[in-house]
Amino acid sequence: MTVTKVIRYRTKPERADENERLIREVFAELATTNPVGLRYATFRLEDGVSFVHVAELDGEENPLSTSAAFSTFQSGIKDRCVEGPVPSDATVIGNYQLLPR
Repeated sequence: MTVTKVIRYRTKPERADENERLIREVFAELATTNPVGLRYATFRLEDGVSFVHVAELDGEENPLSTSAAFSTFQSGIKDRCVEGPVPSDATVIGNYQLLPR
């Protein structure tokens, strides 16, 4: 069963670039480890301080839970934020070539 997660938050302006750097490190690790059952994207919004993560997970296990870079990213997230992070489960109701089906 596929589960879709959406996480949104707003960073402190002076920590937004650091947050982006940590996210890029997660994606660099994912490109190397190529975990099965994960589709993942992160967006930095136009205001420069808001971020949205969208993950689709196949099955019960989240491959990010074993990622060293993701652990580093998560370790200071609350200190970097002024709002959130707010995780939500989501249901895909429309998809045009963004998510594989």
